[in-house]
Amino acid sequence: MLSHRILASIILTSLVAACGRNGRPPAPPLQVGVLPAAQMDVPLTQEWVGTLDGYVNAEIRPQVEGYLLRQVYKEGSSLRQGDVLFEIDPRQFKATADQARATWSRDQAALDKARLDVERYTPLVAEKAISQQELDNAQASFRQAQASTEASKAAYDRALLNLQWTRVVSPISGIAGIAKVQVGDLVNGQRVMTTVSTVDPIKVFFNANEQEYMSWARNWAANGGDKGSLTLVLSDGATYPLRGDPFLADRNVDVKTGTIMLAGLFANPQHLLRPGQFAKVVANIGLRKGAIVVPQRAIWEIQGNPQVAVVGPDSKVDIRPVKTGPRLGTLQVVEQGLQVGDRIVVEGTQKVSAGQLVKTTPAGSTSNSPPVAGK
Repeated sequence: MLSHRILASIILTSLVAACGRNGRPPAPPLQVGVLPAAQMDVPLTQEWVGTLDGYVNAEIRPQVEGYLLRQVYKEGSSLRQGDVLFEIDPRQFKATADQARATWSRDQAALDKARLDVERYTPLVAEKAISQQELDNAQASFRQAQASTEASKAAYDRALLNLQWTRVVSPISGIAGIAKVQVGDLVNGQRVMTTVSTVDPIKVFFNANEQEYMSWARNWAANGGDKGSLTLVLSDGATYPLRGDPFLADRNVDVKTGTIMLAGLFANPQHLLRPGQFAKVVANIGLRKGAIVVPQRAIWEIQGNPQVAVVGPDSKVDIRPVKTGPRLGTLQVVEQGLQVGDRIVVEGTQKVSAGQLVKTTPAGSTSNSPPVAGK
């Protein structure tokens, strides 16, 4: 019996020793980067989807009908007012102008003769060498010749104008579009040949509802109608470097949609912006004082619900649902769920879980990192 007890003790001792050799030490706490939730004044902004359009858009149509002889301009190039775009066959218009000039010259000769007749007959009537009737006839012929000369001069001017219009020129400075006609086409005033748009400056149109419009208009008026109050965010997410000015508001609110058409004006010296582009228009509509902000990368969503990881005084993680507000660069306003000074996990958020013990270090600073609370 004693030997059995001794044997069991030996076996138990061996098992304990084996467990001691194969056991692993507990893992150290997860290291995460944290930043304190900060408090700052945040400008409130409103965003609208806008469509860019030329400051002036000119549809180029010919003033005369004829066959297109030559395309002069290069599609997509910059043009100045008066640059030639197309040439229409001028031969028939030149012939018409020559004929009109000949008619005008003939009528001028008839007018000169009628004037001489009046000048010659006038003293003869006084001397009763001719009758008054003959002078009256001469004066009527003079007036008729004068009217004919004026009509033929107008016809000649019109013919010269038609001849000039065979050279289709740009009425504005801007960017030329793709040609919609080609050499050999019969063109007339019903056909658009191309479009020229002034793109510096360029307009952006957007629709705002009544409430948005009133908030923006009040804030803009309160700031004295300051220039450069609009920002443009392009379709690739980049912010256009030049700020824009409010340009116009439509005269009425559309009763069907409850929106009003607005427009902003942006300088475009490099012609980066083109008509038809979509962009977001951002305008300041106020200032939220003392808002709580955290880095945007500290927030993640589960089934559409935003949440953050907060490290408590006991170095344990607390997962909190939050209500977010507007963005400010890489910062996010948190309206509910946080207090100033809460330590927010910014680096390592994918690895933390509720109740987990962590070791904290200051997260790497960025240009838009919030300031330390209380400083």
